Amino acid sequence: MVCVKSVVLFVKNWLDVFTNFVRTGLISSIKKDMEIAALRSQLAICHQQIINQKMKKPLPTPAFRQLWVLISKLSRDWESYMILFKPETVTGWHKKAFKFYWMKKSKKPGRPKISPATIALIKRIHKENPLLSPEKIHEKLVDLSVLDAPSPNTIAKYIKNIRKPPASKQNQSWRTFLDNHRKGIWAMDFCVVPTICFKVLYVFIIISHDRRRIEHFAVTSNPTSAWVAQQIRDATPFEEGPEYMIHDNDTILTAEQLQEFFINSNIKVKRTSVRSPWQNGICERVIGILRAELLNHVIPFNEKHLKYLLRQYFQKYYHTERTHQGIGCQTPIPGEKRPGTLAKDTVLDPTPILGGLYHSYKKAA
Repeated sequence: MVCVKSVVLFVKNWLDVFTNFVRTGLISSIKKDMEIAALRSQLAICHQQIINQKMKKPLPTPAFRQLWVLISKLSRDWESYMILFKPETVTGWHKKAFKFYWMKKSKKPGRPKISPATIALIKRIHKENPLLSPEKIHEKLVDLSVLDAPSPNTIAKYIKNIRKPPASKQNQSWRTFLDNHRKGIWAMDFCVVPTICFKVLYVFIIISHDRRRIEHFAVTSNPTSAWVAQQIRDATPFEEGPEYMIHDNDTILTAEQLQEFFINSNIKVKRTSVRSPWQNGICERVIGILRAELLNHVIPFNEKHLKYLLRQYFQKYYHTERTHQGIGCQTPIPGEKRPGTLAKDTVLDPTPILGGLYHSYKKAA
């Protein structure tokens, strides 16, 4: 309705301009001069009122702007006719009209829209995995060999409640060490989890830097240095351990008994600085992921239930389905290579994980 009213008003303005132009050509020169003098006197009063700020400056209509653009092209001394507006204003009207003309003549600006099938695929994955960020959905599509996977920014336009990844700050020298030795680096840390009856359980995690793989995890209500040493033995059978082990300044991890065990196992310990969790960023990150993707959504009943939840999450989702930017949008345990397809032709067969909190996907034939 608003568009129709604008078109009607535009046509009416142009008809008034054309009628006045024809009428001016038909009247005599003396009458024309008298009319010009009368109009100029009235215009002078209006101009003075505008200068004294007693009257608002009138807004030009589109027809008025186009008329003055035409006059500026046909008359050399058109600038002397201007009273209410500056010559630069008329030039701006011409540039604006030129831009509008080419915008209509050219194709619609911006990137082409993605297909409805692709949007439906994005919304389906987000609905079945509501905790995944746009980056993770993009990585999931890449891992599924979708050839035209939209960028994370495009995906973000079609999903709600986006969880933004936290920013990280790293020291260059420490990062260089991690990059040069990551194939032989493991990291360990504790995570505290309360049960439904408020009993405190401690989750011990060992992660490798190379593939972000969880090498070992365990749950206890009473962690000790001897218990941690036994968990490291279980994680390194046949003396196949890492070259370096990173941990923080927890008293259990810095105990003399555990440090002697590392020396006897030929594992070099790299202790982080005080209040510098970023130096053990990969392990801290996986604990944050564990909380955001599992522990914040499921309340464990007891130690046995928590072990079951962690085993299901790590074995069926984290290792085989969850992609990581640090390893090229791949999973810690690489799966089979899927044939490449376009998003609109991709048909997924989902399998629920942890009661439908997440889903794994296979491409339907």
